[in-house]
Amino acid sequence: MSNAIVVGSGPNGLAAAVTLARQGFEVTVLEAADNIGGGTRTGELTVPGVRHDHCSAVHPLGAASPFLRSLPLRRHGLEWLWPEIDVAHPLDSGSAGVLVGSPADTASGLGVDGPVWRALFEPLASGVDDGVTEDIMRPVLHAPKHPVHLARFGLRAVQPAAVLAHRWRTDEARGLFAGVAAHVTHPLTRPVSSAVGLMMTSTGHRFGWPVARGGSSAITGALAGLLTEAGGTIETGVRVRSFAELPPAEVVMLDLPPREAATILGDRLPARIRRAYTRYRRAPAAFKVDLAVEGGVPWRNEACRRAGTVHLGGTFAEIAAAERDAYRGRMPERPFVLVAQQYLADPGRSSGDVHPVWSYAHVPHGYTGDATGAVLDQFERFAPGVRERIVASSVRSTADLERENPNYAGGDIIIGANTALQLAMRPRVAVDPYRTGVPGVFLCSAATPPGGGVHGMCGFNAARSALRSLRTAR
Repeated sequence: MSNAIVVGSGPNGLAAAVTLARQGFEVTVLEAADNIGGGTRTGELTVPGVRHDHCSAVHPLGAASPFLRSLPLRRHGLEWLWPEIDVAHPLDSGSAGVLVGSPADTASGLGVDGPVWRALFEPLASGVDDGVTEDIMRPVLHAPKHPVHLARFGLRAVQPAAVLAHRWRTDEARGLFAGVAAHVTHPLTRPVSSAVGLMMTSTGHRFGWPVARGGSSAITGALAGLLTEAGGTIETGVRVRSFAELPPAEVVMLDLPPREAATILGDRLPARIRRAYTRYRRAPAAFKVDLAVEGGVPWRNEACRRAGTVHLGGTFAEIAAAERDAYRGRMPERPFVLVAQQYLADPGRSSGDVHPVWSYAHVPHGYTGDATGAVLDQFERFAPGVRERIVASSVRSTADLERENPNYAGGDIIIGANTALQLAMRPRVAVDPYRTGVPGVFLCSAATPPGGGVHGMCGFNAARSALRSLRTAR
């Protein structure tokens, strides 16, 4: 029987492990922490009985993932739950842009911009239905299965988000798109900055923005259950510092950032690939603030009170300015803040009338200050009186995030800047970006295509690369 070692038990490491185990490999996963999951851990961070996701929280790409959808994960405890409203984007006027259901449903609430929203996203959402997600979630250099739909997406995705936003006239529509586009964690005036916003909006229109019942840890818990069922094993508390520490294996999968992979592989790594790995650019950071809020957040806009995800940042111009500042190393006065109210879809995360509210702000990479006040100011801006409802809070700085998960160097939770080059070719320019140049060793982290998010496609794609390599060698 062939054997494989997987270093790291985040969603991508487990995805690679499951893919290989289902092909008959004897798989061992090595995890440095005491618990599996990487960014998909869940726990009581504030008060007993109130469950918070440590990092990942809402999963439009998880629900859309061709890999995750192909697996019997429900049998191992994964259940998706949907809020009444997917996304709300409040403005100072008290109005909000609202993403809900189909493009037509969303368009009905966007006034004069509704027809333009529908004209853009109906064909893209239709492409998601027809399977174009699989093409988008693979390396750029491949023969597409759905070339027409992929071309339609690509022609828009290469545009800066700021250019695409000119399609709309109202602050509600422009702000709604800005909030989703800002998940790229990159200046919205740069080329290809539309790509993430288009992808997440299109898949959201098709699959919604769900949460996992009980917390994001249910996703990796289900993957671990499937791996165990297929004969694989997981060892926690095992930190790998050198390739020499690993037992012999036909395949080694590294769910690690490129620089860490280069450290472990040492002189085995070809010089040109080492240069690419060490030059790999990291993204701006997250500064995380978890709240236990009695009675929930008193949003001024009613749609925000029913939305699983709320984006705080104001107009498109304000968000673009904040993202530009964070990218340039300046702390924005009013940072873009992502908020998740998972308890609306999953009430079991609350304790009585005390509810978990998840949030983080985009801040400069390695930011050493305290952004708590700036985050709470953004809450208060759109939900006056929220401070009086906070029962407890848990704050994690960029250094705290890195300490908890070394993959999050400098607080970068998406494992790499989404520059035009790195969005298209990460972690290096290559036909097969998962190969490290060391025989039998493959990179499977979010530093490989298609990038950040809990979808498992980086691990799945890397495992398929390993399988192709073995077939060729034999």
